[in-house]
Amino acid sequence: MRRLISALCVMTGLAAGAGLWASPAAAQPFTPNEAGVTMGHWHLNSRDIEANKRIFVALGGTPVKAGDFDIVRFPGVNVYLNLRPGTPAATGGTVGSVINHVGFLVQNVQDSVAKWKSAGVPVLPGSNGRTDQAFVVTADGLRIEILEDKDQKVPIRHHHVHFFVPETAINDMQGWYGNLFGAKPGMRSNFKTGYVPGAELAFSKTTEPTVTTKGRVLDHIGFDVNNMEEFMKKAAAAGVKPVVAPSKNPTNGVWLAFIADPWGTYIEINQRPNQTYLDQM
Repeated sequence: MRRLISALCVMTGLAAGAGLWASPAAAQPFTPNEAGVTMGHWHLNSRDIEANKRIFVALGGTPVKAGDFDIVRFPGVNVYLNLRPGTPAATGGTVGSVINHVGFLVQNVQDSVAKWKSAGVPVLPGSNGRTDQAFVVTADGLRIEILEDKDQKVPIRHHHVHFFVPETAINDMQGWYGNLFGAKPGMRSNFKTGYVPGAELAFSKTTEPTVTTKGRVLDHIGFDVNNMEEFMKKAAAAGVKPVVAPSKNPTNGVWLAFIADPWGTYIEINQRPNQTYLDQM
């Protein structure tokens, strides 16, 4: 883990960006939990920004531009499509990293699939003939699971981040996100989960080796917090050292820091002034 943190520090000048420069109005988070945490964003290192933008807009997102960043907004998450100019190309897709895939919920999978295919989105069928599941895989290897919630109030919203780790690490990982982010423990199907507003964090076992997200197509995930100082004190008490120390953008007042979990997930932490929140759906 120390080697991982050292490597990450070398790249901070290129990586730091999503919360540092993006306007607070660009975010669509859900109301934070009792720990003051809500899901914030995925930050991609897209090989073809415009190609990925077309996919996310076809899925139902709203494109916005914030400084150097192309972003597509969804209820519960902002998808940042690119890192800063000059960042090296991604070394691989999500499969093989600690985050195997991410996921959205739609009201009807088959209706959505038909619409997306007509728009040219590459859609794969669900596993074992499931009609309430589908997958979208971008050309640069971002794997997105699509699941169904017929009762939700919006056509599409963020659902989950799915970690693949050794079986012996699952309880520790669930506990780590519970302790630091207030993620409420639960189960979905046969795997353990933790819930923060806007995101289910799912933990599955793998016997295959995985690598850090840093440098992959999904470079890092981000959480928004109510109070950066309190969050970082809590992190320090849990033995979590910042990869990038907190800093405040003097232009828009957004605070940014980076940490990493013990399994290789690179995580951005943001505090945004005058934030507004979505109700749960």
